[in-house]
Amino acid sequence: MANVLIVDDSRTSRKILRTILERAGHTVVGEASNGEEGVRAFQEHKPEVVTMDVTMPVIDGVEALKMIKALRPESKVIMVTAAGKDSKVTECIKAGADEFVTKPYEDEAIINAIAKII
Repeated sequence: MANVLIVDDSRTSRKILRTILERAGHTVVGEASNGEEGVRAFQEHKPEVVTMDVTMPVIDGVEALKMIKALRPESKVIMVTAAGKDSKVTECIKAGADEFVTKPYEDEAIINAIAKII
């Protein structure tokens, strides 16, 4: 099982994701509500996997992804995106995203994405 950091500006999304992950046996080591907090939490907690919302205030998910990959290129980041954000998906792939999950997400989509990358 993996240590996971959740980065999402929606408190509800973070709560749902935490429930899904913990039910599946993963440990949520931290949460952040924007990309800037997410990068700081990444440095502090050193998670095995990060779930990163694409659209957030302060620093968006794409920029936070780039910063995390610059800090630790082997880090595993799952981008969480709303349906219809195809241009952002391409940008995330170029920045090194390991996997994608579309909101609203199914429990299995999250679990399978983590299993695929660890």
